[in-house]
Amino acid sequence: MPIKPNARSVRAAAALTGNLMLAPAVIAMRMPMLTAEANSSNPYRVETTRAVTEKMSAMVEGALAAQMAFAQAAIQFWPEVWSDRTPALLSGVAADRAMRAALLPSGRAVKSNHRRLSRVK
Repeated sequence: MPIKPNARSVRAAAALTGNLMLAPAVIAMRMPMLTAEANSSNPYRVETTRAVTEKMSAMVEGALAAQMAFAQAAIQFWPEVWSDRTPALLSGVAADRAMRAALLPSGRAVKSNHRRLSRVK
């Protein structure tokens, strides 16, 4: 029997998809600034450094969030087994939570970049 998604999970998936779809638009908006900076003789690459730093921090934050989600599922493993529930580690729930947690920081970084870049124009 297929599992019917609830409204909350559908909204969460839609928000995550929207955040990830915004990333190419932000990259396209940032490309002219990165190109101009690459062609300049200025040794301080502020925009490039900012772009790399934001992506690296989002990646690290996402990896840590995914590890925490798996750690929480591991802690709950035996209590779930003893209460006759399928453990989240075995049912795929832990992997789903970890994936959502890992992708969330990149969506927040994209939104903040979009706001910042839209103010520049």
